[in-house]
Amino acid sequence: MQIRISWPAGSITATLDADTPTAQALAKALPLVSSACTWGEEVYFDTGVSVSRETDARQVVEPGTVAFWTDGDALALPYGPTPISRGEECRLASPCNVLGSLDGDAGVLATVRDGDPIRVEPIHE
Repeated sequence: MQIRISWPAGSITATLDADTPTAQALAKALPLVSSACTWGEEVYFDTGVSVSRETDARQVVEPGTVAFWTDGDALALPYGPTPISRGEECRLASPCNVLGSLDGDAGVLATVRDGDPIRVEPIHE
């Protein structure tokens, strides 16, 4: 499953593993519009979707991972270190469900500003 994430200064696509319960719940909520929050080199935003933490949830992920923060009902998109990272790792606030990864350079997320409107929509092929 592919999605497009857009904000005033740009957009990026992501490929999600459609077999996870979290990805399926998110897909049903699309398209959605939210307000961006930034935390170090991570963008996150409320989705209005509430799911349980999956057994393979992780706190340290690769840059460009599409994660779902169950504590905040939010998509978390890390592209570099956060305030709690050790070194250059991407450490999320708490373990998150991993949904997939961004396509291309996750560094474009650096153009997202706190409060920017974010739109997430499915890409139909």
